[in-house]
Amino acid sequence: MRIGDIFIAGRKKRERVVAEISLAYLTQFALEIGRARSWDEAIVFLNQEGRAYEMWKRGMTAGEDYIKSELRSPLDFC
Repeated sequence: MRIGDIFIAGRKKRERVVAEISLAYLTQFALEIGRARSWDEAIVFLNQEGRAYEMWKRGMTAGEDYIKSELRSPLDFC
């Protein structure tokens, strides 16, 4: 997709991207604290008690906060 002179990549399967990032971080954090988990165990963990959805909501909130702070900065974007 093109907006003016800027090319925007096509839509991707966002659920998969979020899941892969979450799994990568989860397995890394578990390893760091001495509680290593396999990818399968991490998937089960994320699917329990709405954890994956909660991570998504928090990620969206953090992204919104970041964009707002950048838009408030005195520098123009382009």
